[in-house]
Amino acid sequence: MSSILPLNDKVLIERLEPVSKTSGGILLPDSAKEKPTEGRIVAAGEGRWSDEGKRVPLTVKAGDRVLFSAYAGTQIKDQGKEYLILEESEVLAVLDDKPWSGASAPPKSAPAKDAPSKKKS
Repeated sequence: MSSILPLNDKVLIERLEPVSKTSGGILLPDSAKEKPTEGRIVAAGEGRWSDEGKRVPLTVKAGDRVLFSAYAGTQIKDQGKEYLILEESEVLAVLDDKPWSGASAPPKSAPAKDAPSKKKS
């Protein structure tokens, strides 16, 4: 666990490891891998201050799996691990680890009609 505590609307993210093998089974060298744009929030600040002087809590929390831009945030090292510090607004989406329960089989298409319909005149 990191000893870094982000301030205000900042979050500390640990990047998730990039895929090292393609779907076809080809192993990728480190130089061919893209920077991962997915990570886990390790720690989060208390939220930003509103114009009225009230604390607005963050919508993300420690443990959330998130997406972010490849060049977002500030990269830092702590205890040999690399982290990113981002503003909450730089987080693009929170990913749900659970399978989507709304998934269903594709709808069956109606059988095609062989003869074109005739219009009455």
